[in-house]
Amino acid sequence: MRFSQRTNWNTEESDLALAHRKRIEAGLPVADLTASNPTRCGFALAPRLLAPLTDPRALDYDPQPRGILPARQAVCGYYAAHGVTLDPSQIVLTTSTSEAYSYLFRLLCDPGSEILVPQPGYPLFDFLATLDDVKLKNAPLVYDHGWQIDPHGFRQAITPHTRAIMLVHPNNPTGHFTKTWEAEELANLCREFDLSLIVDEVFLDYGFGAGEASFVVGLKDVPVFVVSGMSKIAGLPQMKSAWIAAVGAQACSALERLEVIADTFLSVNAPVQWALPVWLQDREAIQSQIKTRVNANLAEIDRCLTALPAVERLALEGGWYAILHIPALEPDEFTVLQLLNRGVWVHPGYFFGMGNSGWLVLSLLAEEEEFAHGAAILIGYLGTNQNSNVEPTELHF
Repeated sequence: MRFSQRTNWNTEESDLALAHRKRIEAGLPVADLTASNPTRCGFALAPRLLAPLTDPRALDYDPQPRGILPARQAVCGYYAAHGVTLDPSQIVLTTSTSEAYSYLFRLLCDPGSEILVPQPGYPLFDFLATLDDVKLKNAPLVYDHGWQIDPHGFRQAITPHTRAIMLVHPNNPTGHFTKTWEAEELANLCREFDLSLIVDEVFLDYGFGAGEASFVVGLKDVPVFVVSGMSKIAGLPQMKSAWIAAVGAQACSALERLEVIADTFLSVNAPVQWALPVWLQDREAIQSQIKTRVNANLAEIDRCLTALPAVERLALEGGWYAILHIPALEPDEFTVLQLLNRGVWVHPGYFFGMGNSGWLVLSLLAEEEEFAHGAAILIGYLGTNQNSNVEPTELHF
């Protein structure tokens, strides 16, 4: 049998994954500070969560490529709460943001086309792009008392094969919201090089400030495609419900093509579509719990870090991850393994495109008692095994 080169991945278990699995199988305790699945983090779900899935209207097969109208109207209602008016015709429902990305890659790219992606960033995009014969090129996020794009670095990364710039707003895991000046810099690049902008806003509701604007407001003369979904908005990754909102230049033409792509698969099931309005209506109940948890755990890690001046928690503006900048005395993989042996599980920074030394990434979703226990182990190890008098190195990714 001959397999496609696009699936020629190294699927061997990594040393870290193997060590983690063996510890779990041995029944040894692990404080999981990588937990990002809200259904496994002790949140109380709405009692009527499953009830709308039994709506009898779902028994009728009504193949609407963009999704049934009530579901798309509910998505428009979500954006109305953010102060933006959309028409349901601008919405295309998908089963996940991953599928939404795939639709957009097929809409915008030919085999071998390139898409710019800021780094640090989430590693899932590599697999999605490979499956659609698209190449990703990294463009730099830089840190100087806060995260920001590097416009010159973005410009340098653009080639004749570039078709789009892709953002996560706020970024995962840095928590960086794209500011107005950054959006305009990116818009200028899109206009100059005839590019589209793809913006993932799944963490939009989890900002630490007064609230950041959605990119569905559009950018003048720029095609903008916003993707989002229920995995983060309502803490329901298992319900597989997401969407694309198309705004800006040539949106009508893009939506016509997206409708054909969606019609080819018709992947969004009817019960989920009918349930979507209820889940969006109830989103505040889970969001308030997540925000309370994230704020409490962030305060806890900050409290612990007062004893370690050499370890810096980088500024974040949203999302539910925290990045620690530690003295780069050992490879991060070694540090993570040593922490695992002591009963706490964290991400090495290179998982998100940072350097091989000097970075740890923590999820802030774990239950508070578990997080505090894990944070104590983490701080104890860093304080004992990494000289707390060593100043952190410069922030190079």
